[in-house]
Amino acid sequence: MPIQTHRPVEAGSTSTAPSGSPSYRSALTLLASLFFMWGFITVINNTLLPHLRSVFDLSYTQTTLIESVWFIAYFFASIPSAKLIERVGYQRAMVFGLGLMAVGALMMVPAARLPSYGVTLVALFVIASGITLLQVAANPYVAVVGPPETASSRLNLVQAFNSAGATLAPLFGGYLILGRSTSGTAVAGSTAVLTPAERLSDAQSVVLPYLIVAGVLVVLAIVIARFPLPAMGSATQRSARADRKGLSLWSHRNLVLGIPAIFIYLIAEIGVANLFINFVSQPQIGNLTHEQASHYLFILWGGMMVGRLIGSVVMRTVPAERVLALASIGAFVVMLIATFTTGHVAMWALISVGLFHSIMFPTIFTLGIKGLGPLTEEGSGLLIMAIAGGALVIVQGWLADTYGLQASFLLTAACELYILFYALWGSKVTDPLPDQRAA
Repeated sequence: MPIQTHRPVEAGSTSTAPSGSPSYRSALTLLASLFFMWGFITVINNTLLPHLRSVFDLSYTQTTLIESVWFIAYFFASIPSAKLIERVGYQRAMVFGLGLMAVGALMMVPAARLPSYGVTLVALFVIASGITLLQVAANPYVAVVGPPETASSRLNLVQAFNSAGATLAPLFGGYLILGRSTSGTAVAGSTAVLTPAERLSDAQSVVLPYLIVAGVLVVLAIVIARFPLPAMGSATQRSARADRKGLSLWSHRNLVLGIPAIFIYLIAEIGVANLFINFVSQPQIGNLTHEQASHYLFILWGGMMVGRLIGSVVMRTVPAERVLALASIGAFVVMLIATFTTGHVAMWALISVGLFHSIMFPTIFTLGIKGLGPLTEEGSGLLIMAIAGGALVIVQGWLADTYGLQASFLLTAACELYILFYALWGSKVTDPLPDQRAA
């Protein structure tokens, strides 16, 4: 629903900073820390899920339901997040989002001490709601605060820090969660059932990691609150009701088709990440313990970080949609290899998909808001809401239970084909605003 009031100017903000100014560079550096933290916390789930599967004796469907709840938060929290930003401004909204994430991290303590599957779901929903607020605020801010011609490059650069957090999270989770639990250090292929005492001990191994995370989030919230972020400028602020006449989000094909592109891409990314440890631990694939498999998850997310850094440079000279098309073709090929082969070939094929996935979210996002002008923030909110597509990872969990874990990755391969369609045709701007036609 359109928000038709003007957003108030934030206290402490300055006018829009040019791309080379110290305030601009400092703001991007600080925002990169936000991207790092939400990437870190999101990927801790990838080590948490196989851990919880053992603690609560869950099926793949029940395990992926945990991640579905995480991404359902994006659907329910996106519009309230946009309204909060409208009321208090970007900077205060980011601080509130960090605080909400800290509350959710602290809720993991009683969830572990009970232990309770239900409380765990609620805690993760709260954390994800805080991340949603950060996503709605930070992604469009980075995309439009600098020169529009380098928006994809700029967002890929800060998203590389998101991947850096994602890269380190498996090591953190592998050491502090899987490495300190009975299930995490069990021999590959072991079917031994945990005793009640072992379940309780394993459940409580998540307390220390989430206490550390909560502390870091509180410190980061204090830093953000005291930092003078540059304003986004009036060119991309929401228009008043009279100014919006004749402007429609739904006349922009790149946005209309970009929303399902984000939705479908998240199914692919989250499906790979969530089932990765279980996949490579299988005797016919990597024959590893869950703790050992988490080290290879580190490589997958590291590939995403490297890919985004490369993409940030390449997209300064090569059109973003062309890079996206090549990445989708590469991802489709390696997913077929992971599905139909075994051993280290299948394992490394699945690892390599991180490199191809790397540029997809930031590139689809910037292509989706291209040409929206004063509708940019509203369009951004819809694109962030589409991250809820990650909730459909439960479909892949059902496929894994029904047809086998390896065969379930055919769903991922199908997702890559839609991304290719969007890159080749769907991302083309069909209704640029008057000022952009002149450009």
